[in-house]
Amino acid sequence: MEQESDLVTGEAVVLDVRAAKLASRGLAMMIDVALQLVTLVVAMLVLSQIAAFGDEALALTLFLVTLVLVMVGYPVIFETLSRGRTLGKMALGLRVVRTDGGPVRFRHALVRGLAGFFVDFWALGLLGVVAVITSLLSPNGRRVGDYLAGTLVIRERMPAARTPYVGMPPQLAYWASQLDLTRLPNDLALAVRQYLSRTSELRPEAAEALGYGLAQQVAGEIGAPVPPGVPSWAYLSAVLAERRRRDQEKLRPQYAQPVAPAVAQYAPHGQYAPQGEPVQSYGQSYPQSYPQAAAPAPVTPPQSETAPEPENPFAPPG
Repeated sequence: MEQESDLVTGEAVVLDVRAAKLASRGLAMMIDVALQLVTLVVAMLVLSQIAAFGDEALALTLFLVTLVLVMVGYPVIFETLSRGRTLGKMALGLRVVRTDGGPVRFRHALVRGLAGFFVDFWALGLLGVVAVITSLLSPNGRRVGDYLAGTLVIRERMPAARTPYVGMPPQLAYWASQLDLTRLPNDLALAVRQYLSRTSELRPEAAEALGYGLAQQVAGEIGAPVPPGVPSWAYLSAVLAERRRRDQEKLRPQYAQPVAPAVAQYAPHGQYAPQGEPVQSYGQSYPQSYPQAAAPAPVTPPQSETAPEPENPFAPPG
């Protein structure tokens, strides 16, 4: 489960982020631990060859160094270079950030890595029991390392906001064009839009009851009751679609400019000639009149066949 965090920056700006909870963080941790174990197994195979030649002290020293680099260096290096993401967090769409929303630095990653090794997971963490308990008790799912470093793990892959398509029922197009929608409040229009976007997710009886209540509120604001036989969702959809059409008409630029009337051309220096005679100017002759081309015959557009209306003119939205 995720919930919106209540983080506030130094400029008193509330951050709209979703804190990663125990399930997503645990899965990312399992991916990272699997990669670390594979690295340790490969390192042990290499060090076993060194110990086979009799230098066991060197092999033990290299093993301890490799253990620290893999268990502590792996998260520290990745979170520093990728600004708060390990391979497991990349796969799950998670990122470590500061509590003010800024990117983590090396010191934050180092504190988290050391606390994770000694407190949260391995040395004193009872294989992650401490981290699990701390995360469950934290409102934002933070473990001990997050509290010490002042960090938080958030979700970067958030579901896209769904914008509902509000269509105009053809049977209500002319009726809606006569409505006075200037008194429709914006908050009520937003509530109607959210209702239309969630109609398919609600039970039929719940959707009908909620739509009826919203339709009565809209009818009281615009002074137009629901027409007889029209479902509530169709009434609301027609009102919103007409409101959107009028808003688009206001924002549409006026491309059509009036055409200036043609201005008669006269010969320079005020030289005029009788009808049908050429005008002499600067050694050139210009005919006074030209044959006019015949106007093209009007083209009649083909008549499209009208599709038969469905049996139920108000099909519920999908």
